[in-house]
Amino acid sequence: MRMPTSVLAASLLTTSVSLTMIISAAPAEAAVIEFPQVPSFYHDAMLCGGNLRSWAETDPRWPGRAILNVQALPVAGFDPGEYSFAPMCETTATVAWRNMNTGVAGEYRVPVLAGFYGSEHYALFQDTGPGHIVVTVYTDMANIPSHSAFDVPA
Repeated sequence: MRMPTSVLAASLLTTSVSLTMIISAAPAEAAVIEFPQVPSFYHDAMLCGGNLRSWAETDPRWPGRAILNVQALPVAGFDPGEYSFAPMCETTATVAWRNMNTGVAGEYRVPVLAGFYGSEHYALFQDTGPGHIVVTVYTDMANIPSHSAFDVPA
């Protein structure tokens, strides 16, 4: 027995609408928001520079909170000594943030030690509150700051 065309079309439409409703009703997902890199000089070497990578992680399981992350990419420079072209350099990275919905502001400041292979990954929860968060990332040495934004779920 064959199914009439109109019944087949109706069943496909019903299935499609049901799937759309289920997908659109799904809870918010975790998000990773990468900020533009910050080119910066570093200290503790005669000449040292590189880029800092930073990003935010949000998740509905952490309402009103975000994890701010900082990591140096491999640095290049010179320092007299046994390993002249592989210096260990340091800078202090700052991720300054402001919640545009509530006015709450804060910053995550961390000393970053970097070398030929970059640095370890630095991360910390920040109580930003829910809303639209704008960030500025910069260092304590000559740098080109980056600006970005992300949303924190309630």
